[in-house]
Amino acid sequence: MKIYNIHDIEKFCDVIDHCKGKISLIVGNGDRFNLKSKLSQYIALTQYFGAATIPEIEIHAEDPEDVVRLTNYLISA
Repeated sequence: MKIYNIHDIEKFCDVIDHCKGKISLIVGNGDRFNLKSKLSQYIALTQYFGAATIPEIEIHAEDPEDVVRLTNYLISA
């Protein structure tokens, strides 16, 4: 799933933290980062997205409930 224009990175990370299953960030070269890990969140989000807003991000959620949780975040953001 692609997500565009994340302005509140802290809230986005909070939503990720509340997900049950594995959430992977997929970067341009095909590498995947486990966003459930705080260290991976920090490395991925600072290395690939140094700005206060993330213009585009591709993630994969394994648990269908997490897809709903992320979709609800997108609708409310």
